[in-house]
Amino acid sequence: MKRLFCLLLIVLTVRPMAGHGDQTTGSATDGIPAEPAQLTVANRNIFTFHATLLGETPTARVQRATAVIDEALRGTDELKVTVDPILNSHLVLLGGRRAFIIAPRDLGPDDGDTRAAAEQAAAVLRQVVDETGQARSLHFLLKAAGYSALATLIYLALLKATNLARRKLQGLLPQLMRERARQIRFGQMPLFDMQLVYALIERLLRLLHWAVVLLLSYQWLSFVLSQFPYTRPWGESLNVYLLDLLRYLLQGIMDAIPGIAVAIMIFFIARGISGFSRRLLQRMARPGNLRWLTEETLQPTTRLTSLAIWLFALVMAYPYLPGSGTDAFKGLSVLLGLMISLGASSIVGQAAAGLILTYSRTLKAGEYVRVGDHEGTVSEVGMFNTTIRTGLGEVLTLPNSMITGSVTRNFSRVVQGQGYIVDTVVTIGYDTPWRQVEAMLVEAARRTDGVLEKPRPQVFQTGLSDFYPEYRLVAQAVPSEPRPRAELLSLLHANIQDVFNEYGVQIMSPHYLGDPAQEKWVPPERWFAAPARAGDRQGE
Repeated sequence: MKRLFCLLLIVLTVRPMAGHGDQTTGSATDGIPAEPAQLTVANRNIFTFHATLLGETPTARVQRATAVIDEALRGTDELKVTVDPILNSHLVLLGGRRAFIIAPRDLGPDDGDTRAAAEQAAAVLRQVVDETGQARSLHFLLKAAGYSALATLIYLALLKATNLARRKLQGLLPQLMRERARQIRFGQMPLFDMQLVYALIERLLRLLHWAVVLLLSYQWLSFVLSQFPYTRPWGESLNVYLLDLLRYLLQGIMDAIPGIAVAIMIFFIARGISGFSRRLLQRMARPGNLRWLTEETLQPTTRLTSLAIWLFALVMAYPYLPGSGTDAFKGLSVLLGLMISLGASSIVGQAAAGLILTYSRTLKAGEYVRVGDHEGTVSEVGMFNTTIRTGLGEVLTLPNSMITGSVTRNFSRVVQGQGYIVDTVVTIGYDTPWRQVEAMLVEAARRTDGVLEKPRPQVFQTGLSDFYPEYRLVAQAVPSEPRPRAELLSLLHANIQDVFNEYGVQIMSPHYLGDPAQEKWVPPERWFAAPARAGDRQGE
């Protein structure tokens, strides 16, 4: 009679919803939006209510359904859960009493129809009824405690076995590494530092050990919680979470395989094209093909070509890489682009200057040059800087941008054969015959080891100042003995002083406060004073 009265009450309160083509149970306040509320009994989520029904908000409906279910579960009668249709809604009954009603407005987009939602909620409620009976059974609880104790013993035994296995592997690791160290050698030199490899493998073993311990602990906790009715939902949720995680990882791996295969294919194609371009450039660098592609420019051209190919391959493969479409990957790309744009301006300028030096062939390794106030032998022309040995125990590292912005004097480019140009300047008074000065400078160059006799050293009068002329000695030197230019210049200067002293000529730059008592000129009979001889002047 109570059930019949309840059904009659529901039918009498049913009326059509305004603005809807179907009918459902409701009242004058059923159209007002309400906050959803979830019905949870014994840690199990039975259903989530969304609609206001019979003047009750979802929260009030949950409170009323919880009170009815708790009262029924406290009884000793056998409870049967059934589902009865009421127009477009469904009534879930517990032991003949109305537990709750599921209306169409209670359903979410993924809940299906009211019948399926009601059957699913009734199944969960039946499980709650069964677990309530199990919680009252001493035999069931003792059995669950026994299973939990057995699982705990197995869990502790597995932990001990895992710890023993880790210790045994750590004990065998030194012997295995000594055996492998004798095999992994290049001649008599080991390729790897075994101490670093041992530390790395030991950390990997420790990480693997703790991963196994955490997995065993997770499974033990899930099993123990699943044995007792009240905590069973928690244990089941742990299992579901682990399975969902594994399913998610496997699904991600399977979804990423096609993209990774395409990316690998792109990289293999780029590798083949890079190798082909390298061999093609080597053939084109042979004499008689391209003037700008020489032995000096072949290596940077090959590197630039390979870099362009690999950058293009990376751009092509980027959309196929796993995670390339995620917000994290996009944010990282923006961050890297910002860092490069802010900090790479000077780097790009240095690299461009290096390319200019390389392809303009301003200087190359082995040449003696002067850049601004710095001079020495070029040892390396890099992408960002150039290294110069001064011969005085110094190694200068000059930025390429500074070299391209300065005047570079190359003393090795115009020489005949090997070697470099050596030059020095002296200023002698007008009272010394210029022919004698030129002959003494040539004699000093002839006495200097490393200065070539052919081409013959030359002396140029580069200036006629108010008090003295300026003589510049230019000669070609070859370091037959590995002698730096600074040492060769020092020896040349010493020989110049010796020759001038032998012929009684002062090396000085005279200045006057007034007119001298005697005129400073050279009579013709002194024009060819020793060591000068008539006809010895260059070009005569």
